[in-house]
Amino acid sequence: MPTDEPTADDVVQTASDAAEGYVFSQYKQSAVRDLDVTVTFEDGVLEVDVYLNVPEGDGEADPEQVADDAALTARQAVDELFEE
Repeated sequence: MPTDEPTADDVVQTASDAAEGYVFSQYKQSAVRDLDVTVTFEDGVLEVDVYLNVPEGDGEADPEQVADDAALTARQAVDELFEE
């Protein structure tokens, strides 16, 4: 029976894309030494973990705050996905 609910793969991809998009809206891609976005969606529970390594200084945003905001952005994107 067809369902209108997004698949787990859709949820994971949406969250991952949103988190990465947020990070790269805050930093130039060349400034990011390492970015790891881990997303799991099991039994209706979404977990998003963002690891970000960028050089300190340059007056750019705080990497820890950007990582937290990226995870929040990922969760919001998934909420919007379920509202569609």
